[in-house]
Amino acid sequence: MCGRYALSKLPSELIEEFEITAGHTGGILPADWNITPTREIYIIRDNPDQKRELTNVSWGLIAPWSKDRTEAVRSQSQAINARTETVHEKPTFRSAFKSRRCLIPATGYYEWATELGKYETKQPFYIHSSDPNKTLALAGIYDRWVDTNGEIFESAAIITREAQDFLATIHHRMPTFLPQDRWDTWLDPKSNNVEEIRSLLEFPNPTSNLSADPVSSAVNSIRNNGPQLIAPIELGEPTTLF
Repeated sequence: MCGRYALSKLPSELIEEFEITAGHTGGILPADWNITPTREIYIIRDNPDQKRELTNVSWGLIAPWSKDRTEAVRSQSQAINARTETVHEKPTFRSAFKSRRCLIPATGYYEWATELGKYETKQPFYIHSSDPNKTLALAGIYDRWVDTNGEIFESAAIITREAQDFLATIHHRMPTFLPQDRWDTWLDPKSNNVEEIRSLLEFPNPTSNLSADPVSSAVNSIRNNGPQLIAPIELGEPTTLF
């Protein structure tokens, strides 16, 4: 599960880090430490000229069969994540998975402890790269929906998988983090063999170089924002996982 995340980098920083050659084709979004579903976000994808671009979409994939904007927004809230196990089969996701894949950059994301581990249930954790300069590259899919007035809306979903290693002590799901050596193939819309695409999501040690810190419950409210949300807090033992 991934229901909240943070991104505090400028487009220029993302363009450099993700080797984006086609620039940014959207408005500049403010730094956000509490990104919620349906909000405008950045994604990285290949454009029609097969050049990597940074663009803006809304979080939560709009179901292709949505009849109006009300129905479209409702469908978004139910499709913020797609599971690796079924993304290639589900009607909402399967077409996008085959040819409209993207990366969703994140400074880090939040997860709330479940009964799986030794932490108090619903304790929020902020999960991020152990390298403070590195942005997480979350595997995603995107699509476009056209309303009755002909206006185009683009939206995206994060692909999640079963949690691995120490993250499994917090929650049973986690985003799929995509290594840099797989970005080109993942973003290529001409790579549409479903089994080959699915294989890109499987690799050893998917949680290597990650850290998880307990943070304040202030992140629970969508009204709260700012870098204080990711500040580690004391829990006793452990104060951090790794």
